[in-house]
This record gives sequence, C-alpha cells and structure tokens, in this order.
Amino acid sequence: MKKILIIIVLAQFLCTSLWFAGNAILPELIQQLGVSNDFLAHSTSAIQLGFILGTLIYALLAIADRFSPSLVFFISALLAAIFNLGVNLPGLTPALLLSVRFLTGFFLAGIYPIGIKIAADYYQEGLGKSLGYLVGALVLGTAFPHFIKSFTLDLPWQYVAYATSLFSVIGGLLLYILVPDGPFRSKGTSFTLTTIFDAFENKELTAAAIGYFGHMWELYAFWTFVPLMIQNYYKNHPEFNANFSLLSFYIIAIGSIACILSGYFSKKVGTKKLSKIILTVSAICCLLSPLFLEIGSEILFLTFLFFWSFAVIADSPLFSTLIAQEAPQDSKGSIITIVNSVGFLVTIVSIQLISYFVTANNAVYLFMVLAVGPVIGLFYLNKKSIQHS
Repeated sequence: MKKILIIIVLAQFLCTSLWFAGNAILPELIQQLGVSNDFLAHSTSAIQLGFILGTLIYALLAIADRFSPSLVFFISALLAAIFNLGVNLPGLTPALLLSVRFLTGFFLAGIYPIGIKIAADYYQEGLGKSLGYLVGALVLGTAFPHFIKSFTLDLPWQYVAYATSLFSVIGGLLLYILVPDGPFRSKGTSFTLTTIFDAFENKELTAAAIGYFGHMWELYAFWTFVPLMIQNYYKNHPEFNANFSLLSFYIIAIGSIACILSGYFSKKVGTKKLSKIILTVSAICCLLSPLFLEIGSEILFLTFLFFWSFAVIADSPLFSTLIAQEAPQDSKGSIITIVNSVGFLVTIVSIQLISYFVTANNAVYLFMVLAVGPVIGLFYLNKKSIQHS
C-alpha cells in the first residue's frame, strides 16, 4: 500500500507540472505576443476556467465513478500534455495561447481531483496523511516550471513546455500501469444535479466545501502574484539581487512540506480543528502583507513570503479529507470534482480582481483583500461547530 501512495504522489507531481508552465515563461510570451503585463492574470484564468469546465463535465458524466480512475487519469494526462505544447506553436497569437491553456486546464480536471479519488479508494484510514502527500505533490508540480525556467536560462524558453509535457506523459503512464482500481472503489452509474443537492444536505459537507472555497480565494491568487511580489520588492530595493524564477519556485514549493506536515498532525489535532487554525493564520498573513512586502530587511521579506506560502496551502489536504469523508460513497469522485470546480471558479474572481486593481502604488496593500476568503470559510466552519455544541 505504501508503494501505491508513492506512485500516486509521483504521478500527481509530474502531471501537475503543467499547471503553471505558461506562467513560468510568461515574460517571454508577453514579449513575443506584444501584450501587456496583465496578460498574466488572463493566462492563469484561462487554465482555471478550462479546469472548471472540465470538472463540471467529468462530474456530470460521472466519468471518475463509471470508468477506471487510473485510465481516466492516464488519458487526461496525455491530452493535457499535448495541449500544453501549444504554447510552442509557430505563429502563436494571444487568442491561441489562451485557447491551449484553457484546454490544458480542461484535462487537468482528470488529474488533480481524480488523484484524490484514487487515494480515497485506497486509504480510508489515514486519508488525511495520504492526501497531505498528494496535495504536496500538486504544490511541488505547480512550482516546478519556475525551477525548470531558472536552470534553462541559456536555452530557448520552449524547453519548459517540452519538459512539463514529457513529465505529464510519464506520470500518467506510471499511474495507469502500476495503480489498479482501489479496494474501496464503489462504481457509480450516473450523476445528476439531484445527486449534488442530496449530497449537500449533509451540513458537514457544506461547511467543509465553503471552508475550501475560502481557502481557494487566497491560494491561487497568492501563487499567481508571488513572482510580481518578488519583482516589485527587488525593483524597489536594487541593493539586493535574486534569481526571480528560482526564488518563486522555492517559495511556492515549501507548501509541499506544509501539506505533508498538516496531514500528519491532522490525526493528533483533528482535521477540522487544524484546518480552522491554519485558515486563521493565512488570513492574518494577508492582513499583515503590507507591512512585510515593503519592509527594508530582505531577510524579513523572504521569511514572511515563505511563512505565508506555508500557511496558504497547509489546510488544502485537510479540506480535501473532510470533503472525501463526507461525500456519498457511490458518487465520491463526482462530488470531489464538482467541489473542485466551484473552488477554481472562486480563484478566477480573486485573480482577476487583483489584476484589475493592482498598480505600482497599491500593490503592497491590495493583497489584504485575500483575507476575505479565509474569514468567510472560518465563519461557516465555526457556525457549524456552534450548531453541534
């Protein structure tokens, strides 16, 4: 069983490297396409929107519950890899770039939530620890294109897409060949809107989902704008030097350790209790961000970003665990997928909001608005706790 988890984690890491592949090379794409810097938000939103539509279709067709999840994972990884290569097409236009990022996101819907479904089919006991590793792999995969970019500075930027697409194919193959359907898999046959409404009559599931939505409001906006925070800081403090791509990788990647640790501690502290603590900490980071994003000390600036990155993702496996545990057994894959879909819809709103209002003058203050999501999540989680007391 331990070998199965290692393979799922490795496959998830390799395949989710597609997620921010476009972001890592966006400065080069912006220069080639002749678009403005706010294209960063549009590119990120395109892949998020594709993921949302993908998750809706995967859920409504009950793909993860009707067919072998490992097969679904492999086919999705292959198709996502193909569309990821679209950023290297000759004669690339802004519309074409957004289209291929959208389609990459669409098939990522068969990777991230399906990976959670596969883990839940294998691990009912200790699911939180298992998902800690799984979401940690997502974080590392998300950060990895920045790492590739930092070490291919002397190579054409197209190599980032080549590498991440190759990783996705390898990850999909590994999981399909080495991970059969789990012992706790319950094969479903259909999924309707009624199934969704029936499932969310469970108030524990509803509270966990809203907590997750609040967490997502902050998470992807933070990940999207970390490079901007770094660039702005070093522009305003030219006495310091840094490799922006490598620094972005380290800051985002530290979240993988946070996920693993929260998975371990969830059994001791309690999954729901720990998720509320972490959500509170990340909200505080949002509110304190103006203080640290313009601080004169480089060490304090970087320490704060590392700590914020640690807190912003640590509750993700906890919410995934709560949702997987509360979802009906015969529609677990579809419920996880539909909750993911709504969560990523929330990310588009926060990313576009920040992008629309951000200027050189207000950049350090604007990220305070990211605290809104965690605060709403905490309200509903605490409201549910009060009703049970």
